[in-house]
Amino acid sequence: MFAKHFILILISLILTGVAMGQLNEQKSLSVTVYNSNLGVVKDVRKINIPEGNSKIEITDVAQQIDPTSVHIKLDGNVIEQNYQYDLISLNKILQKYLGRNIQLIGEKNELIEGTLLSNYGGQIVIKKKDGGLVMLPSVAKYRFNVGTLPEGLITKPTLVWLVNSNSNGNQDVEISYQTKGMNWHAEYVAVLNKDDNQLDLNSWVSVENTSGTTFKNAKLKLVAGDVNLLQNRSPYPTQYDKVYKSANMAAEQQFKEKEFFEYHIYNLQRPTTLANNETKQISLFEANGVKAHKKYFYGSGGYYGYRNQNSKGKVAVIVEFENKKENGLGIPMPKGKIRMYKSDGESLEFIGEDLIDHTPKNEKIKIKIGDAFDILAEEKQTDHKRITDRVYEEAYEVTITNRKNEDVTVEVERNLGFDWEILNSSLPYNKKNVSTVTFNVPVKKDSKTKLNYRVRYVH
Repeated sequence: MFAKHFILILISLILTGVAMGQLNEQKSLSVTVYNSNLGVVKDVRKINIPEGNSKIEITDVAQQIDPTSVHIKLDGNVIEQNYQYDLISLNKILQKYLGRNIQLIGEKNELIEGTLLSNYGGQIVIKKKDGGLVMLPSVAKYRFNVGTLPEGLITKPTLVWLVNSNSNGNQDVEISYQTKGMNWHAEYVAVLNKDDNQLDLNSWVSVENTSGTTFKNAKLKLVAGDVNLLQNRSPYPTQYDKVYKSANMAAEQQFKEKEFFEYHIYNLQRPTTLANNETKQISLFEANGVKAHKKYFYGSGGYYGYRNQNSKGKVAVIVEFENKKENGLGIPMPKGKIRMYKSDGESLEFIGEDLIDHTPKNEKIKIKIGDAFDILAEEKQTDHKRITDRVYEEAYEVTITNRKNEDVTVEVERNLGFDWEILNSSLPYNKKNVSTVTFNVPVKKDSKTKLNYRVRYVH
């Protein structure tokens, strides 16, 4: 009995799928993915629609679809739209069969039959035909048999429209909607040369699809930029972390970039399939011989009222390069993680990583690789003097120690706040902006250099 009912239900579902396949021929599919847990799907299908009122059903839509974002375009009018997502599951079938007859078949084909009274937490209560009750604390060793598939349960999320068509026969119907569960991010791999003045840069994009459906042979677009979304859209966590070696990079540029509104779109120049629960990596670009500059940077310190008498800090190692055409780049670079490698003479070794934001062309990119092992910084406030109720003077000393076997220059950045004046300093300074100055502090190998300066504040 169980096998007979199962086969009848299966045949019914297969025939339904065939009929839907005959009615809904997919002509084209486009997927635009944003780096904010958002995908926009455009699906064009050829559908045989009779003139007048009829029903259209589309399956294989994303389970995380936003039903309020659905738009349909056809030769006619849309009267009503429904999104059905009550998918078949064992628990839902049992809930539909409360008060109805079911069968339980044990491991040794023993049969329990009766009216289902309760289904809660995997525990079953059945009333037998003789009036007795069978209470099962666990049904793990049983199979269930029911007469038919309960009404209202479906195998796939389905969009249903009641439409009024102006014509009879096949027509192209365009369906678009937004879905959660789609994301993308860029990943960069840089290999620094021996002299730290050039690097080879490769970029990949990782496209993540957890929307609940597979998009086959889709035209893929990636939108880079910060799109404003309402805060009830939960961000999808990205925890993908792979290392790619430059020898495996594809030299062919697979994406074409163009400006769009206040964003940038990257169009993949071939169809691709985005399988559900898959992360796909595609090469974005490759640039060799990019001019770079390594520098040492120390950026702690405060403005008026700074009272730390003696402190030690770390000196950061920064690699900078310009996103310019003459530097082998000159393209909008999406935000993402950049990993840096360098050869030790035998093999490539990982030396650090950082995150970059969306970076337009002709802008400088700064990457913090790590902290210098052999360069130390120590600072102290050497004087604090009250001139008047509103005027103060403070003096500072920053000591840079270099234990490397080569001379270095450390850029020291100070945030002085507002209404300041440097009265004197042991080294020249550059005014970076209204509140910040920088000093370039040269330090000979295995020696120290002291930077002293005095600042007047008006409070």
